[in-house]
Amino acid sequence: MQLKGVVGVDEVKISLQRFGWPDYLVFGCMLVSCAMIGVYFGFVKKKPKKGVEEADNYLVGGRKMRIFPIAMSLIATYISGITLLGTPTEIYIFGVQYMYILIGVYCVAVIMTYIFLPVFHDLKLTSTYEYLEMRFDKRIRLLGSVMFILGTMAWLPIVIYVPALAFNQVTGINVHLITPLVCIVCIFYTCVGGLKAVVWTDVIQTFLMFGAIILVIIKGTRNIGGFEVLWQRAVESGRIEGPDFTLDPRTRNTFFSVVLGGMTYWLKSNAISQNMIQRYLSLPSLSAARKSLWIFTIGVSCLVVFCCYCGLLIYATYHDCDPLTTKLAKAKDQLLPLLVMDILGDFPGLPGLFVAGVFSAALSSLSTGLNSMSAVFLEDFFRAFSKEQLSERKTAYIMRGVVVVLGTLCVCLVFVVERLGQVLQLSMSLGSITNGPLLGVFTIGVMIPWVEGTGVLVGAVTSLVIMAWICLNAQVAIASGELTFPTKPVATNGCTYTFVPGEAMSMLAVNVTEEIPPIPPEDQGFLIYHISYLWYVLLGCVLTIIVSLIVSFIIGANKPSQLKPNLLAPFVRRLIWKKSHESDASQSMGTNDAALSTQDHSKVESIDLKSVAS
Repeated sequence: MQLKGVVGVDEVKISLQRFGWPDYLVFGCMLVSCAMIGVYFGFVKKKPKKGVEEADNYLVGGRKMRIFPIAMSLIATYISGITLLGTPTEIYIFGVQYMYILIGVYCVAVIMTYIFLPVFHDLKLTSTYEYLEMRFDKRIRLLGSVMFILGTMAWLPIVIYVPALAFNQVTGINVHLITPLVCIVCIFYTCVGGLKAVVWTDVIQTFLMFGAIILVIIKGTRNIGGFEVLWQRAVESGRIEGPDFTLDPRTRNTFFSVVLGGMTYWLKSNAISQNMIQRYLSLPSLSAARKSLWIFTIGVSCLVVFCCYCGLLIYATYHDCDPLTTKLAKAKDQLLPLLVMDILGDFPGLPGLFVAGVFSAALSSLSTGLNSMSAVFLEDFFRAFSKEQLSERKTAYIMRGVVVVLGTLCVCLVFVVERLGQVLQLSMSLGSITNGPLLGVFTIGVMIPWVEGTGVLVGAVTSLVIMAWICLNAQVAIASGELTFPTKPVATNGCTYTFVPGEAMSMLAVNVTEEIPPIPPEDQGFLIYHISYLWYVLLGCVLTIIVSLIVSFIIGANKPSQLKPNLLAPFVRRLIWKKSHESDASQSMGTNDAALSTQDHSKVESIDLKSVAS
């Protein structure tokens, strides 16, 4: 950061906001291209193929989509602005312990390949929650759909808010001015183009994301003097560290919480989420879905590694002048945009490319969420409870109306999100209220055939109430300062501008940048809502399974042999068939033994009668 003379932090902020007309042009081109794709699929190539319903074409692309575009769409859907901005912040503040989540990512791919994908794809579903009615009853389907809607509506405003923060950092434009503009474009192409428009905009947006993050990595590494400098500074600060095998569940990031807890979080987000499964269901075969899954896994793990590297790059750049302490970045998740403007601000168009990449991640997640909720509302609410078959016109109005109404509501909820905490932890925490119970319900469905409808209903509701209490109490504890976490060291001795160390900060959790000395967990006593946010989904899932099993065996468990085999995971089907076969064989042997015994008894009686006669 080249500065002349002694200047204050406000002057530095203004000097970094060098977003010129080439940057606005790049950003505008991204929005226009997305809108034009919506126009193409909505008006030019609107008519579905013969024999394909309007809803099937709009929601799952007629089940004729191709592997590579779907894989790119999956990456864009999962890697939101939360990941692009939140992950570097996580590494900068807490170190690389979070990177071990990649182990869990590949475990999720294996589990999906052999357990969940075969079930959902063979059933030819449109809404994932149709499965719950097939396996249990309509009550569970409705519960699952409601939990999905609530979870998605809690997640999407965060997805929108994050790139708006980045835009504010590089331009100074208010968050609430840019958010409606971008969302209108997203709602438009999602509404008119359906899944095909969403997927092909995702392809463009995925390349933008990769391009933006790779550009930052290359230029930032050169600026600090190479990878060796980055590594040395990261090691000296303690940010490079081996696995932490601490067993205390209150420790924020440990090897076990990141791998096991992170695995269950990714499992829910990938294996049973309508957002992701809807894409797999748009492919023509199970083998195509599996190929798409593994391309997605490799691509998304590369992007996570790049984001983690950017976190180390931020520290290497600001190792002697922490921008959070000096208030150069007013929010934690503005660190990466700050770095971008610092290293790319003198190159017209490149900051615009980065912001376009971040907004692309947000747009893909928003469009996917809206399209998925459109499918859920149509299949699980309107069609499930309608006494007459919906016409094509009514179906079209419902699908597009849901997109417009919920999209508008998400924009309004951004006002709520900006008053909450750090986005990566916040999104994972609030989402876990419904994610854990939902994962438990689907896990029971495909793997535990003894559980019946009432049992799973009681288990899911119990888990939902407990997880809501834990997650909300944790957010209150973080905002009030009751719950804090140890952070990696930072310094300000190398700053070339003046700042006020004791400047009053907003009490909002998202803007807290001073280090608060953490209270040792043993001094606080064990409180369940003090456990790491990474355990939330696993805890909710386990609670659901345990309570459901207990209730089911109390009121009368299912007989596994009476369930349709295609509702269960392939290995569970084989086990049930094997046990059923062995049971039939033993019954057959028992019948034969009884028959032989009767024959022998008759022979003995005959011999006795003959001896008596003689």
